[in-house]
Amino acid sequence: MKLEQFIEHTLLKQDATKSELKKLFDEAVKYNFFGVCVNGSNVKYAKEYLKNTKVKVICVVGFPLGACLTEVKAFEAQKAIESGADEIDMVISVQSLKDKDYEYTLNDIKTVKSVCEQIPLKVIIETDLLTKDEIVKACEIIIQAKADFAKTSTGFVKNGVGAKTEDIKLMYETLKGSNVKIKASGGIKDGQKALELINAGASRLGTSSGVQIVTTSDII
Repeated sequence: MKLEQFIEHTLLKQDATKSELKKLFDEAVKYNFFGVCVNGSNVKYAKEYLKNTKVKVICVVGFPLGACLTEVKAFEAQKAIESGADEIDMVISVQSLKDKDYEYTLNDIKTVKSVCEQIPLKVIIETDLLTKDEIVKACEIIIQAKADFAKTSTGFVKNGVGAKTEDIKLMYETLKGSNVKIKASGGIKDGQKALELINAGASRLGTSSGVQIVTTSDII
């Protein structure tokens, strides 16, 4: 297992500086991470900086609340792709899911997916805010919308835990048999936790602790 190739090295805080982003990009190259995950305003800089590397540029949209209009998410995704994003991570409308307005939830994802076309789309469901039944329903809708990944968390929920092994197992069982993969994100700080999530079914890990994970882990 090449643990580093599961990692999307992440910097999404609102006060991130260019020097901090440069450090993120340099670390991604040095440790051969799969990609970097940044906000839309930093996609162009990331793409230009990483143009001669294999590191992918991932961009979040509707982040972190998922509460903006669907059309805004789609426009944001389109602009990110035009700026060079290789993958898009969108946040669902948690409100619509909890209100059982599944048609809205489905349309929200499908609309962004239509803009992405062949660009992989990950759908952040914010597991810290959902019941187990809601996690299952969100995954079922993601399958229906033909998105590429279900993702656990933004990492921005106050007192949130982020990716939990039990949630990844539940998502995996729900998604089994479909083409939808899982990205675990939020609270992944060490190699043991990373391995637990991968063994539970995660294909990607979103974390700002990628360097710590690979430099202190015995996993190859």
